[in-house]
Amino acid sequence: MDLELLRTFLEVERTRHFGRAADALHLTQAAISSRVRRLEALLGVTLFDRGHRDIRLTPQGARLKRYAEQLIAQWRKARQDVGAGGADLQLALGGSLRLWDVALQDWLHDVKRSRPELAIIAEANTPEVLTRRLLDGLLDVALMLEPAQLEVLKIVEVAAIELRLVSTAAHQSLEAALGEGYVMVDWGLAQALMHRRAFPDAPEPRMRLAQGKMALSFLHTLGGSAYLPARMVVDDLRAGTLHAVRDAPPMSLTAHAVYPVRSAREALIVELLGLFRPPPRELPGTPWPG
Repeated sequence: MDLELLRTFLEVERTRHFGRAADALHLTQAAISSRVRRLEALLGVTLFDRGHRDIRLTPQGARLKRYAEQLIAQWRKARQDVGAGGADLQLALGGSLRLWDVALQDWLHDVKRSRPELAIIAEANTPEVLTRRLLDGLLDVALMLEPAQLEVLKIVEVAAIELRLVSTAAHQSLEAALGEGYVMVDWGLAQALMHRRAFPDAPEPRMRLAQGKMALSFLHTLGGSAYLPARMVVDDLRAGTLHAVRDAPPMSLTAHAVYPVRSAREALIVELLGLFRPPPRELPGTPWPG
């Protein structure tokens, strides 16, 4: 099996377009079509329904997708494992998209500083995909906010993330901050319920964004207010480009590490999880309201 055929198949599935897949893989559209036809001939099935406006997986294509992802990921792990000089020196880790810019990027840097000999494969994905990849043996550890409770997976709390309501307007009231310019960041179901209990009469937000970094960029460009991690906004608060909203209650998220119960790398994982920095309960010089 030529793995390039599987990579091409996955790229066509991701983009739902032969031309966009060709651009992403730096190939011609004819080469993409040829690879897909070769894969279909090899398997003896049709993988895509080719409509006039859209390309969709057939049931056979949908079944192949998971195997293709596993084969490519396993080959990547095997190649790095051999090149790194031994399995004990490699760690495949994943993090949820919500957490990377909030806590995981700094932790990844600390991991490499602590164990420079360690070969690392790191990826960001949704909690559902990360959980599946843990169960399939493609990840050694994953970090997320709301992990699935499964008997075969061990769950450890590793970091508390404090959220604060900040605004581009100085001296803004809580009511005004939750008004027309409020940006609702999706921090998961638990935080959404916490938010609803704290502000039952708040109007429905006009802007909903999936990640803190997206919201921070939005505030810098167009203004407004949002609940963002204290660590993410401390420099803006000190510079005066963002302001803490007085009387707004803080909210807290909990980051969890998830790994197989019988992991051969448990000792290494526990060691590296100990590198998580303590939560910024009090940030020196940060003008939070008292």
